[in-house]
Amino acid sequence: MDGFRACFAGLDDPRSGNAQRHELDEIMMIALVAMLCGAASCVDMALFGRSKEPLLRRFLRLPGGVPSHDTFSRIFRRLDPGAFEACFTRYLSALADRVEGVVAVDGKTARRSFDRQNRRPPLHLISAGACEQRLVLGQRRVDDRSNEIVALPELLALLALEGCIVTADAMHCQKDTAQTIVAQGGGGACPRAGTAGPVGARAQDQPAGALRRRPAAARRPPGGAGRPRHHHRRRPRPDRDPPRRDRPRRRLARRSPRLPRPQRGRQGHRDARAGWSDHHRDRYYLLSRPLAAAHFLAVVRAHWQIENCLHWVLDVVLDEDLARARKDHAPENLARLRRFALNVLRVNHAQGSIRGKIKRAGWDDNFLLSLLATA
Repeated sequence: MDGFRACFAGLDDPRSGNAQRHELDEIMMIALVAMLCGAASCVDMALFGRSKEPLLRRFLRLPGGVPSHDTFSRIFRRLDPGAFEACFTRYLSALADRVEGVVAVDGKTARRSFDRQNRRPPLHLISAGACEQRLVLGQRRVDDRSNEIVALPELLALLALEGCIVTADAMHCQKDTAQTIVAQGGGGACPRAGTAGPVGARAQDQPAGALRRRPAAARRPPGGAGRPRHHHRRRPRPDRDPPRRDRPRRRLARRSPRLPRPQRGRQGHRDARAGWSDHHRDRYYLLSRPLAAAHFLAVVRAHWQIENCLHWVLDVVLDEDLARARKDHAPENLARLRRFALNVLRVNHAQGSIRGKIKRAGWDDNFLLSLLATA
């Protein structure tokens, strides 16, 4: 408990005067514990506090009683998102030794956070997640008049990427982004969309059919759940040949571009009724350092962990797309609190899914206390 209260200790209280009836760190603790038990809104947090008041008084003083839902709403609307992000960073500093491998970066929109009356679009956050540990390392709001390209270097500047490989979408094949990754001690891997420009022209230097004539360096094992007849097969072929001198080249983080070519093919059942047939598609990636074929294949597949283990969980389990908080800073602060709670659930090694842990935390007080103790 003391660790969580220390994380929230640096928050600047946006209230003044008689409005400070409840202590700010205790309000944040109730909100976090309520979200661990499945609360989705400020109304749920107030209801949880009244239902679990005897349990909360075991580690909180609550001099003004349990806050109302209006108090929770005002706090999250007026709380500085940057200060709340600093609290999240302090919590992650204790988990820094566990972060290694691939760090995937991707954006997500909270679909129902729009405000038609004030003509505000829905909240869009870009998040960084450790794929092997399944932890959220940080997030940054994308400005309404900007895009992820501007927000990504700001997010990466907050992370410790020593020895990690950062993966992102094709839109992040930018010089500034690559330099930020290398400056933080990490390596980069981004898919390149299309074949335009000097780098794309170099990718087409090899004669047609050369990829299929060369033996595969690594393959993903075939098969999968529910797919006995057709599956995807990826064959990465790193290209370490030096670029041609008579062609202009683009540097990525002061290194020559490496263009691995993972050949994606769907091997189908040749049946006219099923409609499956074999077809292939080549994708090109830019790397800041050379990787072995098997390692590169693992990195490409690990990038999808941020979709399966973060965005899917936020939407399906924590109901982020159904949240209707839309005023001031409330959407951004509540989104950070969801990722905070998700990290607490991930760190706990009890058996069961995230949904199962949330239900156990709401039903079993001892399990809820163990979540807070092991985080």
